Amino acid sequence: MHRREFLKTGALLGLMTSLPMLPRVAFAAESEPTVWYWKDCTEANLIKAVNKVKSRLQGKTAIKVHTGEPHGPNIIPPQWVEAVMADLPGSAIVECNVLYKSPRQTTEGHRETLAINGWRAKVDILDEAGDVSLPVRNGFHLKEVAVGKNLLTYESLLILTHFKGHGMGGFGGSLKNIAIGIASGRLGKAQVHGVAGPGESERPTSEWPRGEVFMENMADSGKAILDHFLNHYACINVMRRMSVRCDCAGVKAEPPTAPDLGIMASTNILAIDQACVDMIYDLPEEQKKDLVERIESRKGLRQLSAMEELGMGSRKYRLVVEG
Repeated sequence: MHRREFLKTGALLGLMTSLPMLPRVAFAAESEPTVWYWKDCTEANLIKAVNKVKSRLQGKTAIKVHTGEPHGPNIIPPQWVEAVMADLPGSAIVECNVLYKSPRQTTEGHRETLAINGWRAKVDILDEAGDVSLPVRNGFHLKEVAVGKNLLTYESLLILTHFKGHGMGGFGGSLKNIAIGIASGRLGKAQVHGVAGPGESERPTSEWPRGEVFMENMADSGKAILDHFLNHYACINVMRRMSVRCDCAGVKAEPPTAPDLGIMASTNILAIDQACVDMIYDLPEEQKKDLVERIESRKGLRQLSAMEELGMGSRKYRLVVEG
């Protein structure tokens, strides 16, 4: 774990390529980026989080959120995301179809699931019209990753993540949300999972490559996506209803055993995922044991070191407590 500097701006925390219309400017890297924190998971605090980071967003903004399997109990409430859209004119929720067996394998089934889960706003299924490949520069394993073709119509990316455990990744934070979530439903997700060869994706998911190679593939994919946006991205992690399994599990996800911890926002993808992991590890043993076991048994911490090695951000950060 990494030491953090806690700043008090409210109550003290007791616990713990692109479109041509607008110029594209790469921001200088921060040696110790800020992660803002609100201890209560509410729609109002989510909007406050958006307002902290939206200066990095320009033009047409993609909001990548996991919209969930049918009747999934743990997703970020759709009305909260609709409030975010109202705060970001020109924004749209984006998703991609999935590789595993699910109604969301097809665009038609995906849209039916969106209706079941109460998503009233239009959701752009990025790979509905196919995919395009983004280059992975100096990655671990991947040379390119296929993403939903419609991604190229957006100028900025808000990574709005339900932070939780993950069956293969150990935890699902901002990196997982884009590295798998924006990869196209067939080719891209197969590339990230290491099953892109002929017939490979037909193998049972229990036989797909796991561990450190999978974490490195996620880092490769995430880097390609963020390189495309030239730092015109921001991250919000909602630490609410943190099951040990992803929202891909839907109603099969185990009930959370960790408490809701709040909302974090940052313009640094590594810093925000590191901060969330740190906060989990700071919990009392009984509250953290299930999530920690899930993270460590899947080699999930490799997500963080892999992002650091690829120059995707900083593991050191300032945690600014807003409320």
